[in-house]
Amino acid sequence: MTDPTAELPYPMDRQCPFSPPREVTAVREAGETPRVTLWNGVRPWLFTRFEDARTVLSDPRFSADKSRPGYPLSSAVALAETAVEPTLLVMDNPEHDAVRRLVLGEFTVRRAERWRPAVRAVVDDRIDRMLAGTEADLVADLALPVALTVICEFLGVPHEDRELFRSLTHTMNVVAGSTESAAAARQALQDYLEELVAARALHPQDDFIGRMAARHLPDGTMTPRRLAAMALLLLTAGHDTTANMISLGVLTLLRHPRHFAALRADEDPDLLAGTVEEMLRHLTVVQRGIRRIAVEDVEVGGRLVRAGEGVVAAINVANRDPERFPAGEDFDPTLRAHGHLAFGFGPHQCMGQSLARVELQEVYAAVARRIPTLRTAVPVEEIRFKSDMAVYGVHALPVTW
Repeated sequence: MTDPTAELPYPMDRQCPFSPPREVTAVREAGETPRVTLWNGVRPWLFTRFEDARTVLSDPRFSADKSRPGYPLSSAVALAETAVEPTLLVMDNPEHDAVRRLVLGEFTVRRAERWRPAVRAVVDDRIDRMLAGTEADLVADLALPVALTVICEFLGVPHEDRELFRSLTHTMNVVAGSTESAAAARQALQDYLEELVAARALHPQDDFIGRMAARHLPDGTMTPRRLAAMALLLLTAGHDTTANMISLGVLTLLRHPRHFAALRADEDPDLLAGTVEEMLRHLTVVQRGIRRIAVEDVEVGGRLVRAGEGVVAAINVANRDPERFPAGEDFDPTLRAHGHLAFGFGPHQCMGQSLARVELQEVYAAVARRIPTLRTAVPVEEIRFKSDMAVYGVHALPVTW
C-alpha cells in the first residue's frame, strides 16, 4: 500500500450526480488510504473499502465524540451538535449503550410493521393531492410531507408545528450555512421538545415521547433534557434522510424504466424489499462520510492510525466496493444487496432503519402502481442536487405524468 504524494481535499465535487466523486472511487480502486484535508485544515485518514469502513464503525478504539480535540468535523455547522444536550450520535460506550437500551424496544421490525397501514394512508393521501393536477414537485409534494408526517406522528408532534420543524432542520443541515443559525435552530428545537416532554409527563399520550416520559422520567433513568435530545435526533435523522431517499430513489427508478416497470407488474414483496435495499446501497445519501477519532493506536487495513488522529469512513464509496458487491457501480435490485452500510454499522447503526424501510417500500410501490406514466418535467441537467447539504438528494424534482 502506498500513500498518494498529494493530499486530497474532502469532500470533492461530484462529476456525475448519481455517483460518488471519481477521485474518491479512484482511491479505493488503487488500494490507498490517503490523508485528506478538511475545511478547517484537519487531516484525517480516508477509508473507502467496505471492510475497512466496517472496522472504523465498529472498533471501540474509535470515538464518535465530536468534542474531542482534532475530531474531523464535517463543517463548522457540525459544531452545533455539541452546543446542547449530546445525542446518541456523539456518545461512546458505556454511556451510549445504556441510553440506547432505554429506547431500542421502540424500533423493532415488528413495531415498524405496525406502522405500515398508517404510512400507506399518508402516501396515498399525498399522491391523491398530486394527481388532482398534472404536475408536481416530488420533493415538496410527496417526499418531505410523507417523511415529516410519519416521524412527527411517531414522536407525537402536533400537526400545526410540523412546518416549523421542517424549517429548523433545514437550517441545521446546510453545510455552508451560518454556525450561529444552526446552533440557534438546534436550540429552538431542543427547547420546543423539552416543553413537549413536560406536557406529556403531565398528560401522557400513546406516542414515543409519551411512552418514554411515562417509563423513564419517574425513576430518573432519563431526564427531560435527555429525552428531548433523543426526540431531536429522531426528528432530524428520521425525516431528512428518508425524504432525500424518496425523491432521489424515484428519480433513479425513472432512469431505470425496466426496474420501475417491474415494481408495477410484480407484487412480490421480496422484489420490493430488494429494490429498497439496492437503492439504499447504490445511493447512500450520507455523502460526507462517517467520522471518528482514534483514542488508541489501531491498525485498519494495513494502515496504522495513531491515537488522536481522525478518520473518515466514506460509506458511499465503500457501498460500491466490488470486493463486497461485484456489480457495485450498477443499480440492480435483483442482486439483493443486504449488508450495506447505508444505515451505518456497529453500535451507532441507525435505530430507525426498520421504519425507514417501511416508508421507502410504501412510497416506491405506490408511485409505481398509481403513477405509471410518471416522468421528469425538466431535463436531468436542470435538476439541482444537494452537494451543499449534509445529506445528498435533490432540492426539487419537477415531475408530470
